Amino acid sequence: MLMDGVRLMIVGMLMVFAFLGLLVGLMRASTVFFETFAHRFPEAAPPGSQAAHAERNEEIAVVLAVAEARRRGGRA
Repeated sequence: MLMDGVRLMIVGMLMVFAFLGLLVGLMRASTVFFETFAHRFPEAAPPGSQAAHAERNEEIAVVLAVAEARRRGGRA
């Protein structure tokens, strides 16, 4: 019975080791993928940057224009 416990412990530890090895391999593969194709994934402007503020101001201007057009009875 003691040997069964040792055998089960060894199998369990090998399964955990295999899972973690697979996880590390997948993480390295994803690193290589994203470093290779980084130009296809543009980053959004950080929230505090000028570009983010300009983009937000454009959105607000569009919403205000639509609201004003509807208020005047036009279709937007």
